[in-house]
Amino acid sequence: NKKLWQRITCFVMTSTNSRIKRLSLAASLLILPVVISIIAIPKLDYLPPVKRDAIDANLQFPPGSNVKTIEREIIQPMVERLKPYMDGTKEPALKNYYIFGGSFGGSLGVRVKDQDRVDELLEIVKNEILIDLPDTRVFARQGNLFGGFGGGRQVQVHLQSKDTKALQEMARQGIDWIKAAIEGANVNANPGLSMSEPEINLSPNDRNILEQGWNRRDVGRVVRTLGDGLYVGEYFNGSKRLNMILRADGWDDPDNLGDVPVVTGNGSVTPLSNLVDIQRTVGPSRLTRIDGQRTISLNVNPPKGWSLEETISVLKSQIEPKLRNIMPDDGNIQYGGSADQLDKAISVMAENFAFALVILFLLMAALFKSIKDSLLVVITIPLATVGGILALQLLNLTVFQPLDLLTMIGFIILLGLVVNNAILLVHQTRLGQQDGLERTDAIEQALTLRLRPIFMSTATSFFGMLPLLLMPGAGSVIYRGLAAVIVGGLAFSTIFTIVLLPCLLRLSKHDFFLGQNLDHGEINAVQQLPSDRVKA
Repeated sequence: NKKLWQRITCFVMTSTNSRIKRLSLAASLLILPVVISIIAIPKLDYLPPVKRDAIDANLQFPPGSNVKTIEREIIQPMVERLKPYMDGTKEPALKNYYIFGGSFGGSLGVRVKDQDRVDELLEIVKNEILIDLPDTRVFARQGNLFGGFGGGRQVQVHLQSKDTKALQEMARQGIDWIKAAIEGANVNANPGLSMSEPEINLSPNDRNILEQGWNRRDVGRVVRTLGDGLYVGEYFNGSKRLNMILRADGWDDPDNLGDVPVVTGNGSVTPLSNLVDIQRTVGPSRLTRIDGQRTISLNVNPPKGWSLEETISVLKSQIEPKLRNIMPDDGNIQYGGSADQLDKAISVMAENFAFALVILFLLMAALFKSIKDSLLVVITIPLATVGGILALQLLNLTVFQPLDLLTMIGFIILLGLVVNNAILLVHQTRLGQQDGLERTDAIEQALTLRLRPIFMSTATSFFGMLPLLLMPGAGSVIYRGLAAVIVGGLAFSTIFTIVLLPCLLRLSKHDFFLGQNLDHGEINAVQQLPSDRVKA
């Protein structure tokens, strides 16, 4: 073993024994990792794509259907189709299932006994359990551990406009375009696109409103009191605050709404129908507003093997331009769901990473009592980063592994692991110099004494994380990315740190002068030669 450490030490000292070697080696090991990291960084995601041993389905019932009709025509057929699988007469056998629903819609959850047969169960649910349900739209997929039906990997495209018909047409076109661009994606609109729910449309009569001393806002307040109520303030009862809602009676049928008497701004009494034109029509099941704008959201669940970054990129580059071409003048497009959460997570993780670097630098400066030595330790971190990124790329050759939130945490953990090797070398080098050794001799002594502890500490962390990376099983996908980052970062940084750090420690200001061709060791050797040999 002693010969092995001596060989490695000899190789490192030989690789850094001239100014050209030191400068070229330092430049390549500092610049190349940053370039490779930027080029090879994997696609970003929010949460790991962790699947459960269950199938989840979302059901959109026919508009206007009542509970009894839903139970008779939709729920009961589903229960009868699931019964042989629950009894075990058909395979795969089920552990349990649930169904709940109402006029708003419903959900189905089915869990299989044999977890390895989840994919088979998904096909059965799609092609046997959920087919031929009258006027019902269904969306089935394998259940996710995180984030409910969307699994924390749902991108929401919010389409906004005052024109309801144009908004619904945009949504219909958007669904078709998204399914064509992202094959296998589940896309649905929320709220639904059917115009079959009874609706009362009130259009203000501006001339009559002004004659009565009011404006549109005043009429809007009156109409709200006739509906769900108007918020007028808060009441504090000594322990908590309660909202005060003003609500008026006076009508129980749409035909009677126009006859409701209203006391106007000039003190006269007039029926509501003189101030607004009332029309009975049909509309969507409900209205959704985001930032005060009427909105229809397209919920996009990417297929297996697609990261959130890829999905968002396709939506913004291919789908959004088409939607903007057909949207009304007041139209707008926003992104939400995991897309918005991903942006926030990346921002927070970047801040945490930078904060960890600053804390690490300050701690090292306090321990070494030298900003220069602290900088030497911190500057080796890019080697670990590129190792983690390359490990993720290698992992993606066999399984899908995006750069998700837990994987990003692995890079922060890596900061505290990879600096240990640099600390050992820098500290031992400074101890040797304090004992009177020349810088080159102190570096060589530090390598000889510290290589074994460095490889021992690295090996314990490396092999400790290796089972999380290699061993399959339930839940292994949660920590697989994190383990890949730590294993790759440790392996890569350890090998190159023992080359880069001695190179940086041997650098001096003379190495940066183009006219200087000899390093300190060569200058000292020349100065110690006899005068006649120097002349020769």
